[in-house]
Amino acid sequence: MSADRDLVHILASHAADLRYEDLPEEARSAARKSILDTLGVILAASGMEPAVRGVMEIVAESGGRPDCTVLGFGGRAPALMAAMANGALAHCLDYDDQTPWGQHCASSIVPAVFAVAERQGGVTGKELIAAVAAGQDIFGRLRCNVEWKKDWNLSTVLAVFAATASAGRVMGLSASRIAHAMGIATMQSSGVMEMVAGRGSDLRGMYAGFSAKGAVLAAMMAEKGVTGIDRAFEGRYGFMNTYFGGGYDRAGILDGLGRAFLGSGTLYKRWPCVGTAHSHMKAAIDIVQENDLRLDDIQEIRLHVGDYHDLMCQPLDERRAPATLADAKFSLPFLVSVAIARRGMSVSDFSEAGLRDEVVLAIGRKMTLVSDPSLDWKLEMPPGRVEILTRDGRRWLVEGHHVPGNGDNPMSWDDIATKFTECGSVAFARISPEALSDTIGLVGELDRIEDATCLVRRLAIPSALPPS
Repeated sequence: MSADRDLVHILASHAADLRYEDLPEEARSAARKSILDTLGVILAASGMEPAVRGVMEIVAESGGRPDCTVLGFGGRAPALMAAMANGALAHCLDYDDQTPWGQHCASSIVPAVFAVAERQGGVTGKELIAAVAAGQDIFGRLRCNVEWKKDWNLSTVLAVFAATASAGRVMGLSASRIAHAMGIATMQSSGVMEMVAGRGSDLRGMYAGFSAKGAVLAAMMAEKGVTGIDRAFEGRYGFMNTYFGGGYDRAGILDGLGRAFLGSGTLYKRWPCVGTAHSHMKAAIDIVQENDLRLDDIQEIRLHVGDYHDLMCQPLDERRAPATLADAKFSLPFLVSVAIARRGMSVSDFSEAGLRDEVVLAIGRKMTLVSDPSLDWKLEMPPGRVEILTRDGRRWLVEGHHVPGNGDNPMSWDDIATKFTECGSVAFARISPEALSDTIGLVGELDRIEDATCLVRRLAIPSALPPS
């Protein structure tokens, strides 16, 4: 591939030209799983995260053509606002899928592709699968090959390009038009890590709404003939130089393009909180279960932390007892406390009452931190370590492995279907068990379906929001 051809054109061609038949089964399976998983966590967030209600009210009052389904809360909205609504819900619980290197893209891609699919109609299941797989691959290639300094929130900064490519593919845009759309998407590529690492912001849960909406807007503008940026990624003042100081591996981004699909390694969460906490949670659960420890037995819990883990622990007192549901899902001491108290975690553990659970808070007060630079985040996050000391002098130091949903303990299709049903059961507006079961079946046979939007229509309900 010519070095004179900007990456934006190469990746756009990849999205436009990819055929369903070119995909290995692992990539097809990952796309199907991500579709079902994302629809499920959207439904769950509608019932479990009160902060998103304001976004839904804005969507409802914006009016416009009722082309697309708003999940969880019901009703219909124009494509842009449906993508915003469903995207804002998709990451709210931090229960959406992730790459093996961290960060999320399906929560941007899936709301975007369904919005444009409903807007135009006639999108087959095979086309939807290929579009999602292309976006997952593009995101993974960018994620693994930029020099990230933990400054930009890659889940939005990069996912807007992946979602734009996927949306453009669903809309049947040419490679040239998708390249224009991805250039336009530079105007929507945003998000700083202080939003994630800081405290008190509801945006941490809602950020995928902005990248999903931005992707749909970029694809729609390109469809109308708006031009993008010829050297959007590699120009002197392009994306790679502006965001990463020119620190990217072009050859790595292109290695195996069209043959290896990085979405195949997508990880699906069994616990509804930030994935970088899961190995600490698993280590703590293993110690407590294998030694049948009661809470009163424990004298001290030491969390061994690298640089990114430490972000989830500072300031320690506030992370032991987070003030908001959004903060709770990113507070390592609180998450480990819940894991010890419940010997696991479920979506129902995050509620206003759960934030005040005295058993969980008492466990948190026993936690201290041990700084360990060997656990700093480079590409893949090293597994966390937890040390527990008991009142009678016993001590264990365990590293977290076989985390439910991780590569060494992956979730099967049946596991994701079970998760989807659990998520659907806590939606803001009641979804019938029959609708949930039908949706699982439809996603399972998506490659044989002529109109993929039947998935969201099966979950659609009249608006459950009262008039504003």
